[in-house]
Amino acid sequence: MRFCAISAFVHPNHLLELAPVAEEHGWDTLAISDHVLHPETIESRYPYGEDGSRMWDEKTPWPDVWVATGMMAAITKKLRFFQSVYVLPMRDPFHVAKAIGTVAVMSNYRISLGLGLGWMRDEFELLGRPFEQRGARTDEMIDVMRKLWTGEYVEHHGRFYDFPRLSMSPGMEEDIPVIVGGISDAALRRVARLGDGWAPAYLTIDQVAEKVAQIKRYQEEYDRSGHPLSVYTTCIDATGLDDFRRMEEIGVTDLMAVPWTLYDEGLDWLDPTGSPLPKMIDSLKRFADDIIAKF
Repeated sequence: MRFCAISAFVHPNHLLELAPVAEEHGWDTLAISDHVLHPETIESRYPYGEDGSRMWDEKTPWPDVWVATGMMAAITKKLRFFQSVYVLPMRDPFHVAKAIGTVAVMSNYRISLGLGLGWMRDEFELLGRPFEQRGARTDEMIDVMRKLWTGEYVEHHGRFYDFPRLSMSPGMEEDIPVIVGGISDAALRRVARLGDGWAPAYLTIDQVAEKVAQIKRYQEEYDRSGHPLSVYTTCIDATGLDDFRRMEEIGVTDLMAVPWTLYDEGLDWLDPTGSPLPKMIDSLKRFADDIIAKF
């Protein structure tokens, strides 16, 4: 099992301090989250909150995913980077492919694309992207980006994107893994049909096991039986070493964790001004000693 530290809501100034510590102490990956805008008033309900409200406010930082990743990659050697998750259909495939490809090449391919469809219609509308079509657009965007990453002349004639022969340079010398978020049946089918991995949230260990088996059945339907399947997640009923070992047994390849929430109950990780850097660094080290070293 590999270990991924979640850096959601962390102040950008802290990221450059935390990344080298994570690398030095055995963490494999650092995950960064994504939003572009924070509307003061929104109509969309946050799907992971009981009352539909967001758990963050206008002070919560959301650094640009690719700028932050590039800067952290420049000061590390082995640490990989992941997005939990990047809202792909709010963008266009050309700029995204260029940004990801640039970071991939310059980091020696220490990057995966963790994508999600998004939930905030208000943000889509502000960015001029259709919310209802985000699933179909995501599928086609993955196809377009993989073509562009070859570096060869390619063309595409689809529902949303239609272009003649063109190329994007530099081309990729290694594949960029595509990890798909979501827990709906459509999301599981997207993983099986197009993805290299799955990133669910807010599930129990048993639920993850059930859906991993379902993805593998869908892979057979799409003639992708045996295609490698990474699973990036944390489970709501996993609290210690025995639970983490069980997660590994059911197919979780990358355990995601927010270590500073485990060792300091008084730490307000949603408040960037209330997250003392020394405590966060200490939490990375303690988790490495308590959990990572035992794997």
